[in-house]
Amino acid sequence: MTALKPEIPMIEVCDVVKSYKDQIAVNKVNFVINHGDYVALLGPNGAGKTTIIEMIEGIIKPDSGEIKIDGLKWAGNEKYLKSILGVSLQETRFMDKLTVQETLKLFSALYNTSHDRVDDIIRQTGLGEKKNSYVDNLSGGQKQKLAIGISLLNDPKILLMDEPTTGLDPQARREIWDILKALKLQGRTMILTTHYMEEAEYLCDKIIMMNSGNILAEGNLRNLLNRHAEGGIIEITAETEPNALALYDLINSINGLCQISEKKVYMKSATPVPLLKKILSLAEKNDIPVNNLQCRSMTLDDLFILMAGRHLHE
Repeated sequence: MTALKPEIPMIEVCDVVKSYKDQIAVNKVNFVINHGDYVALLGPNGAGKTTIIEMIEGIIKPDSGEIKIDGLKWAGNEKYLKSILGVSLQETRFMDKLTVQETLKLFSALYNTSHDRVDDIIRQTGLGEKKNSYVDNLSGGQKQKLAIGISLLNDPKILLMDEPTTGLDPQARREIWDILKALKLQGRTMILTTHYMEEAEYLCDKIIMMNSGNILAEGNLRNLLNRHAEGGIIEITAETEPNALALYDLINSINGLCQISEKKVYMKSATPVPLLKKILSLAEKNDIPVNNLQCRSMTLDDLFILMAGRHLHE
């Protein structure tokens, strides 16, 4: 009986490094994405997410390391790799005095696709009522839908979505999520860069948490929280930032699993409830006013704060 060959990953990033002058943007990053996976690169601005996307797109080259897409490097395979990638940027500039339909037809000519494909894209993105509207009359969410529509014209295997909902209101963001969720049912693979925890949770099978060019942790939501968030989180809000720093120093002396962010101190504990009395006693003894204290289950944002010392949205 012939053994089955292992499936080639859709994307492989191996020991990739990219620097700009003296600043390391991506530092020996490794990950693998399989066919049909939706993966979030989750992290704040400056984490290295967009740089990784641009290297996968072939826009910039790594200083070292290797990237393969569908088992192939960019060198010598440009035509094929461009044909299987669909890219949507955080912000896309369009010709204001073209309609939605005209814009899609313009871009479809580059891919030699039919008018039926344009009509299908308009339907998938929910832009039917706006197909004859000028681009400069569209809302931010509608423009982002148009950008996603353009990324789909070549019927790509892989979608690269760079901060697709930044700056959108909650309703527009949810509409974009629903479009991307529906595309997953078509068997596409997606990398999504985001600093919205709930976006990564809702859309993606796997989350890669990044900060300052490094991967902090990766896995699905359940595995990340089970692996790193045993017990719960204690969140203490002090009256001032100096108060928070003083409280952080006290708590850190009895439990090293804590971080500070502005006026708040976060502490991870497998048995958080017994520590509450001790923390309040320390605060009172050292005359440190505490405005609020919570004990709750850990979220991805809490986990990121404990690992990186900053919020995802900073």
